[in-house]
Formats: sequence, C-alpha cells, structure tokens
Amino acid sequence: MIAKIGRSGNLYGALAYNQLKVENENGKILFANKIIETPTGAYTVAQLAQSFAPYLIANRNTEKHTLHISLNPDPKDKVSDDRFRQMAEEYMREMGYGEQPFVVFKHTDIDRSHIHIVSVCVDEQGKKISDKFEKMRSMNVCRELERQHGLIPATDKEHKQNDKIFRPVGYRAGDVKSQIASVVRHLPNYYQYQTLGEYNALLSLFNITTEKVEGELQGKMQQGLLYIPLNEKGERAGHPFKASLFGKSAGLPALELHFAKCKTALKDSPTKQTLKSAVTIALKTTSAEQAFKKQLAEQGINVVVRRNDTGRIYGITFIDHNSKTVWNGSRLEKELSANTFNDYWNNNIKPDIKEPAVLEPKLSTSNDADLPAEEPHHLFDFLAIDKHEDGLIEALGGLLSETQGDDYEEQDFANKMKKKRKRQRGQK
Repeated sequence: MIAKIGRSGNLYGALAYNQLKVENENGKILFANKIIETPTGAYTVAQLAQSFAPYLIANRNTEKHTLHISLNPDPKDKVSDDRFRQMAEEYMREMGYGEQPFVVFKHTDIDRSHIHIVSVCVDEQGKKISDKFEKMRSMNVCRELERQHGLIPATDKEHKQNDKIFRPVGYRAGDVKSQIASVVRHLPNYYQYQTLGEYNALLSLFNITTEKVEGELQGKMQQGLLYIPLNEKGERAGHPFKASLFGKSAGLPALELHFAKCKTALKDSPTKQTLKSAVTIALKTTSAEQAFKKQLAEQGINVVVRRNDTGRIYGITFIDHNSKTVWNGSRLEKELSANTFNDYWNNNIKPDIKEPAVLEPKLSTSNDADLPAEEPHHLFDFLAIDKHEDGLIEALGGLLSETQGDDYEEQDFANKMKKKRKRQRGQK
C-alpha cells in the first residue's frame, strides 16, 4: 500500500475536491472522526468545514495547515469498506492525528480502490503536530497495515517498477531519441485523449511536441508525425524524429484509432462532470491565472494554456491525473472555452457560469488576503509539479502505472526535499 501525504493552506479546496466525487456519485464518505453530525448523515462542504474551524482559528503560524492523504492498496487487493475504515483510523492514530477531526472519502470513479483523508495538522491550541521523519514513519505504518490486513506488500514490486517510470525529456542529458521513446510508447496505455491537440497538451508536460507532416510518396500523398523535443520554456530544443522510430503505437494511424476509442469511452463519462465542476469552482473562486492553476494543481489537474504572439489565449486544455483523461476546454463545456479565459484574464470580463451545487460560501474565519500563496498539492508529488512564471509545467518527475507510486518514490521525494533544504540553507 502506498500513502501520499499532501499539505496546503486550502482546506476548502481539499474538501470540495472530495465532496465533488460524492455529489457526482463517484465517491462516498466512509468515516468521519470528530465531525459535527447532521440530521440526515449527508454533508455539504461548508458543514464539513465547520468542524475544522476552531483549529484554524486557533492556528498560530502554520501556513500549510491542511492534510490531504491518500491510501492506495495494490490494484489486486480487494478491500472492504469496513477494512478501509480500520486502516484509515489506524494510519491516522499511528501518524499522530488520531485525535484530530478528519474525513475519510472512498473514490469509486476508477478501478483502483483507494481512499482520501482530509484533516488539519494543528491541534486545538493551534500548535502544529510534529511531522518529523513523516515519510519514513508513513512507510513503516503502511508496511504494518499490509501485514495486519493481508495486503500485497508494495516492496515486493519495487524492482519491477523501475522500467515503468517515464520522465520529461532533458535535451541536455543526451540520447533524446530514447528519452522520447520512453514516453510516447507508453502514454496511450495510461491516458485518454481525443484529438491531436489534447495529445500535444499532455506531451508538453514531458517537454515534447508533435507535428503532422504531409508529403508525396510514389505518387500518393502520405501523412505522418514528427516528435520534437522542447526546452523548459516550451521552445524547440533539437531536431525532430519520425514517429516510425518509436514503433507503430506512436504513429498517426494508431493515434487516430486511440482518439476514436477514447471518444467512445468518454462519452457521458462521470469523470467529465467531476472535472467540469472542479474547473468551474476554481474559475469562480479565483481572479488570476496562477491562482486558478494552483487550485487545480492541488487536485491533481494540470492546465495547459496556449497563446499567440500577441498574448491572446486561443487554447486551454485540462489534464486530470486522477482519471487520466485530457479535455480541451470547449469539449468539457462551451462556457469553458479559450475565449472565456481570454476575456477573464486578459480583459477582466468575469464569466457568467452557473455554480455547481457543491460550491458554497467559504467560512468567514479569515480573509483571502490573509491566506498564504498556495502551492501544488503534495498528494500528487509523484508528478513533481513545478511551474514557470508563465504557468507551464517545468518538470513531471515520474509517472507510474496502476499503483501510482511506490516506496522508492516516497524515499526519492524525501531525498529531494533534503537537497532542497540544504540548498536553501546554503543560500542564506
């Protein structure tokens, strides 16, 4: 079992993301610890948030006060709701959060059974609960839960996962052809996208773009694809490679079959409504592009914006790493087209979009101006999401198959954080 621990300053966003699953019948609340009960047993985001309000009011100086944790058993493990409740309680108790208010959500919109836990890491006196050696302690708790509940140990698969990781292309590292191959040969096995534009938006996270080319061969017009490496700014950084170098799955005929298959699979998909609601909430509750992207990044959603030379937004695409689907804005909803975002962010024309039912007024415990700047949610740190000033992805540090991460991934993250802290200390 893999545990992913995320921290942010946005309790409402974490609750809203999970409650959207419930509202759209793609999830349910399994357990609520120290949460004010409602007459019907059902909750709204505001009702859930009320139970955390005293802790946030008492908070002294902890900026990232919200915990968003996911527990991910092996896809082959069949875990009952009762067993998930037990594991959530045991995990929170062993990690030092057993006396905190927390809500356990089960997500049912993908085949891999998993749960999310939302809580706060400050106690009733506003003091931060220690997170020393948190990653290592979390791994130890997971190993113990695997033993107690008869789950498949994650460590058994560690050596098998290395060949399933594919990372952004680093053109300075050399052997660019092999780097591109490790991405484009496997993306169709993981993600669903319906157009070449959506495919390119996904490829941009890996510093790759593709272009369609036409030419005449033996008197017949032929079409093909070129794959081109990009630098960190999204600019071309090397010569193009023919799709045929990467096998049939990277070629145009195979991609067109994939587009058609995904179009059928995603028709009336419940994940579309979940994503649409999340995007609408972010659009309604933010006033600037970066805040919009950060809020969605906390929920595992990347936003790729395309601009022309004059700065006009002519395209916007949403990449949902939860459902592993890619959606052009206008395909998601007409009101979420590129023109809407161009009018809002470039011309300050606020869109008139109906709010989802889950969207409710925030608690008046603090002003938005007092909140710290939000950062991408660490729950999705296996994606290692960083951003440029223009909002494009700087790096996507490793994408795994069904298990969405393993112990070596968590240890790798911990090592990166140590290096980052050392660099920060060295700069002082």
